[in-house]
Amino acid sequence: MVRQMVRQFAEKELKPRAKEIDRQGSIPEEVLRDMAKLKLFGMMIPEEYGGGGADTISYSIAVEEVSRACGSTGLTMAAHNSLGLAHIWQDGTQEQKERYVPPLARGDKLSAWALTEPHTGSDAAAIRTTASREGDEWVLNGTKMFITNGGIADIVVVMAKTDPGKGAKGISCFIVEKNTPGFNVGKEEDKYGLRGTNTCELIFEDCRVPAENLLGEENKGFVSALKVLDGGRISIGAMAVGLGQAALEEAIKYSKEREAFGKRIAEFQAIRWMIAEMATEIEAARLLVYQAAFLKDRGVRFTKEASIAKLFASEAATRVANKALQIHGGYGYTKDYPVERILRDVKLCEIGEGTSEIQRLVIARQILGK
Repeated sequence: MVRQMVRQFAEKELKPRAKEIDRQGSIPEEVLRDMAKLKLFGMMIPEEYGGGGADTISYSIAVEEVSRACGSTGLTMAAHNSLGLAHIWQDGTQEQKERYVPPLARGDKLSAWALTEPHTGSDAAAIRTTASREGDEWVLNGTKMFITNGGIADIVVVMAKTDPGKGAKGISCFIVEKNTPGFNVGKEEDKYGLRGTNTCELIFEDCRVPAENLLGEENKGFVSALKVLDGGRISIGAMAVGLGQAALEEAIKYSKEREAFGKRIAEFQAIRWMIAEMATEIEAARLLVYQAAFLKDRGVRFTKEASIAKLFASEAATRVANKALQIHGGYGYTKDYPVERILRDVKLCEIGEGTSEIQRLVIARQILGK
């Protein structure tokens, strides 16, 4: 039922707009409003807090279906649900949840999650943004980079050093609201793919937030962030599956229409084998994502499974999209067909929320115990 509902919406409202969303570099506000009506911005939040009360598998299916129609919209949805909102729901006090979660879950407001900085991405413990306590306030100083939804978010969860001498053990998390003095949006990135998603630099200059906006325990923010990333990797895996599925479908459609040497190219063994391999990789990726989601719903640790799903799905979907473009030949290299956009979009899945190289480190550490 979830797949049917989201696919119906995505086919009608997203897929016809995907090319224009990519060209213009933004998602129409009416699209976001319609997604909010379907509870797509608070799927895993309980109904009493304004959410949809769905499990992680249902959420993964929804991200997959949205991304199948438009990767930019899929990432906007995933970053909100799996990062900003999820972190507040995971570590927020009762007061914080009552204040921030309902408007975010209803889609009245949008969230972002700010960890990455100009000089550090994979080495997240090396962030330099600081937060110092002054009376009843925390004062934030620093710059964040590549923040999805950063320029359009109403609420941002920010990681900062509260005890710089302790490295990873001196990081805390803060809820920062839009229009807080000292909080400014910097450069919007001109990206290779997922161009409809807002990706910005965030600048904090003596940004004062109330002491009660500390999210979770002081100096325990790094561990909290890693837990959030575990869930986020499931959504990136689901996004990759959706994009890969779209590429596969485009390749099938084109191969049945294009003729060469007197017959449709779908009749050539070379094309048939490529499509068989593409379908196999996407199905395997889908099941790995669902397995990680299933474990998360059971309340057991899923760090290894989330990294495996994200690693395999992202790299498999990139291979599938590349083959889809190859099947299209010269036409695939033009903007007349969606496969070039899909290939550009899917590459981010190998980078965001932990690169493929970081996923391999995480998986090895989980298996070897160090």
